Amino acid sequence: MKIGFIGIGNMGGAILSGYAAAESSADMTLMAYDKNEEVCSAARASIERLIICESSYDLCRDADIILLGVKPQIIETVLEEISPAYDTTKLIISMAAGIKISLLERYFGDDASIIRIMPNLPAKVGEGMISVSRNSNVNDAEFKIAMDIFSSVGRAEEVDESLIDCVIGVSGSSPAYTYMYIEALTEAAVANGMDENKARVFAAQSVLGAAKLVLESSESLEQLRINVCSPNGTTIEAVNRLFENGFKEKVIEGFQAAVDRSIEMGKEKE
Repeated sequence: MKIGFIGIGNMGGAILSGYAAAESSADMTLMAYDKNEEVCSAARASIERLIICESSYDLCRDADIILLGVKPQIIETVLEEISPAYDTTKLIISMAAGIKISLLERYFGDDASIIRIMPNLPAKVGEGMISVSRNSNVNDAEFKIAMDIFSSVGRAEEVDESLIDCVIGVSGSSPAYTYMYIEALTEAAVANGMDENKARVFAAQSVLGAAKLVLESSESLEQLRINVCSPNGTTIEAVNRLFENGFKEKVIEGFQAAVDRSIEMGKEKE
């Protein structure tokens, strides 16, 4: 089977690299196309078996699965280029924010097999969170291959496409909120005398460990927080101050802003 990646920048490149290193890709032919020749050269240098195609049309013509890693602003130009090379034996996968499956069906037809994903940046280090939504034409064998691809760069979960906007708020955009939190902890530690590089490690590792505990524990998030807060201790003092200043409410507001913008982007393409 031939799997082709159109657009191998930050996110597309991360998924390509992760899948290329996974055992499940050993028998697959990997292909890629990107207008940036330097990006293609770098990918080819790091993945020896990667075939660089001359055009997006050529890739779509030759590949069985086509993963679109291009930005929403240019995706319709790419769709116009590749749709003449498409036939219903092929699977299309898109990660463009705001681009609905229904828009892709306009270019490839109502009988096209289409998957829409929403990944996030930690896929670059194998810790991504990827939502996977499919139309009714995608069979279980195709879907399994797609899940194998995305599981190679983190965790993949099937969700209904109607939840994509929510996914953007909770995982697609949320690394940025988390970086802000780590940045604030780092700055505070530096102000209290710690070396910046060491402070960054302390803050980041604490976030990593806390997240891992959430995934591996059966306790509620509230209980996990309570477990850290000894009466009259340091943590409860910090938590109370954060509550007083509306910490949770501000995070929820940020989440909703991302969701609302995603909904707007979807309507712009209708």
